[in-house]
Amino acid sequence: MTSRLKLVGLVAVPALLAAAVPTAYAAAQPHTTRAAIAGDVLQGLNHDAARTGAVSAAKRISVAISLTPRNNKGLDAFIANVSNPRSSSYGHYLTKAQFAARFGRTDAEVKQVKDFLRAQGLTVGKVHSGNLLVDASGTAAQLEKAFGTKLSTWKDAKSGRAFYANETAPTLPTGIAGLVSDVTGLNNRAQLHHQGSAKVNPHNGPGGGYTPAQIKGGYNVSGTYTGSGQKIALLEFDGFAQSNITKYDTNYSLGSPTPTVSKVDGGSGALGDGQVEVELDIEVLHAIAPKANVTVFEGPNSDAGEVDTYQAIVDSGIPTTSISWGASESQRTTSNINAVDAVFKAGAAEGLGFYAASGDDGSDDAGDGTTTVDYPAADPYVTGVGGTTLTVTSANAWSKETAWSGGGGGKSSVFKIPSWQTAVQKSAGGGYRQVPDVSALANPSPGVSIYSQGSWGTVGGTSAAAPEWAAFGALYNQQAAAAGKANLGFANPALYTASGTGFHDITSGSNGAYSAATGWDFTTGWGSYNAATLATKLLG
Repeated sequence: MTSRLKLVGLVAVPALLAAAVPTAYAAAQPHTTRAAIAGDVLQGLNHDAARTGAVSAAKRISVAISLTPRNNKGLDAFIANVSNPRSSSYGHYLTKAQFAARFGRTDAEVKQVKDFLRAQGLTVGKVHSGNLLVDASGTAAQLEKAFGTKLSTWKDAKSGRAFYANETAPTLPTGIAGLVSDVTGLNNRAQLHHQGSAKVNPHNGPGGGYTPAQIKGGYNVSGTYTGSGQKIALLEFDGFAQSNITKYDTNYSLGSPTPTVSKVDGGSGALGDGQVEVELDIEVLHAIAPKANVTVFEGPNSDAGEVDTYQAIVDSGIPTTSISWGASESQRTTSNINAVDAVFKAGAAEGLGFYAASGDDGSDDAGDGTTTVDYPAADPYVTGVGGTTLTVTSANAWSKETAWSGGGGGKSSVFKIPSWQTAVQKSAGGGYRQVPDVSALANPSPGVSIYSQGSWGTVGGTSAAAPEWAAFGALYNQQAAAAGKANLGFANPALYTASGTGFHDITSGSNGAYSAATGWDFTTGWGSYNAATLATKLLG
């Protein structure tokens, strides 16, 4: 998933640029040529959208400049070893400082990028831990000049939504182009959507849906482990009302700590239709790991806001993250995917685990009649979580489970199959990353009981399944700490090494193009967890 820069054309830098740069930079590059950032432009704009004009020159836009790690192959090898239970390096994660020293760009290289940005009149913001992400902002005119492209306004032919986008791939002077993998924020076409959150008819809870006791019973969560002393992060692009969380916690006598809010790039703004999603995520975590400390990272729903919010989570060092927002791989630029992937890789090296909903549109995530998968669930450094229909007994024990028709699954069009997944490689995968890795309760019938926007209701979707697995990650980390062992971190290599032990293998149901089968499959991955037996296997 590492699309690198390619030299696709040479153009002379305008005299104005040479006059504006600091003396040291100008002296180093008196006749600057440029290289394009491959994959950093939306494909098919003129086929599925109509150009409506130019972006106002004075419009202010925030961007995030992603830098390529030093020794990227070495980083991949390090993550493979540190995440492999069979390796002597397993669990020996890097600190943020160690990661920056080993794989981040040098301070001198970061200064070179910052000097260039400032020379174009851009305001340079935060340089994030790891020295691989630099925030900046400026007017549309300044961005066009800095990155050698044209920003235009467009109207989506299908949805009618207005957006802006760069018409050509951005370019940079060759002296710094080799340091940069993506300029995120030059388009705002793809906005991430939350997975599911559809209210349906009542079932068992106060407003319908499974209660904490039913979910924990169904997945054999021991009352001994509550997530005490553990931290979980939530990536969100909307907010929540604490009064709703308090009502849920009080009703089920959970005694959960009040969630902490961390606003990234100014936060997500006023409460919107994603509020139900955020409250679902928090309440599911409280249901399964009631004593864990939850931090809600709220950022703007934009390309730059997304990468900055993920980076803020990595900067925080919180070991487990639940993600219920995404978009089809086909709706993103390749370089944007690579920019987010680089943040996940840094997290994996530092012992952080990410659990992402696989989508609620079955095998056709893009909704265009093809087989597509959701990102970031398709990222090789993320645990993709599919959906099931769970049935429990009157004693709240697991009874049966089938694949939910809406659960996302299939093959990536971007990432080759990772080494830890080759043992379950399917011909339908064509040698690409296979999704999902695992699954959990998602079907809105029965769904989960939540309290949101002042009333009880039932909510489903893989946005319920992702926090169900993130909660397991926190419970496991609590047990690992008690046993003097490392956190689970990036879980996939360990989960695949378990080879189905500790899982409910789901063998019936389909998500459209794919059907459940014995062992790993494109509908539910390995299946859902039996918390007690899976933790025992992983502690090994």
